[in-house]
Amino acid sequence: MKKQLLTTLTATSIAFFSAASYAEVTANAAASSNYLWRGVTQTSDNAQVSGGIDYSHESGFYAGTWASNVDFGGDKPGYELDLYAGFAGEMGEFGYDVGYVYYAYPDAVDSIDFGELYGALSWNWLEGKVSYLSNAQSGATSEEDMIYLELNATFEVLNETELTFHIGNSMGDTVAEWYGEDDSYIDYGVSIAKGGFTFGVAQTDLDADDDLKVYVGFAMDFEL
Repeated sequence: MKKQLLTTLTATSIAFFSAASYAEVTANAAASSNYLWRGVTQTSDNAQVSGGIDYSHESGFYAGTWASNVDFGGDKPGYELDLYAGFAGEMGEFGYDVGYVYYAYPDAVDSIDFGELYGALSWNWLEGKVSYLSNAQSGATSEEDMIYLELNATFEVLNETELTFHIGNSMGDTVAEWYGEDDSYIDYGVSIAKGGFTFGVAQTDLDADDDLKVYVGFAMDFEL
């Protein structure tokens, strides 16, 4: 998950140097047997390698960038570069997270970049999130938009092992534009994670991509 964030990121970098003790910069790297985005493979069911850098401030503000290989077939882009910024915090027993992410494909022949606003609310083991995709892509036959609703439940089991259940619903013109089907679909899955390792299964009700996806991955975080 560029132009919209330049002013914010510049201001953030100034604040970082003036109050470095209140900020944290981390990096991450990961590898997975598949890159699934809302239940749909972004690597033609092949392996993924990704990494990113994140900045966070004690006020709750955060910003970062993340990159991954992608494979949509043919002469389409070979990698994805995301920029994002947001604000997260807690209100009593509830947590919240609001922000914006820009999905870019710099080596694409035509512009297929898009942006997305999101907001999430969590309580204990349960999280609900709403995302709104905007920005029509080059060559689109309709003004593209998509609302994505998701619900995630995470439980700790067996010595700090996390078990997560997920269900999501994608709705809007973008669904028909991308997948050539109805303007909505559901994705769902379950994963188990411990010590950076993740094993999961995911599926959608799309006619064109309804196979059960099984994936394994490993991720690491570093302080900079």
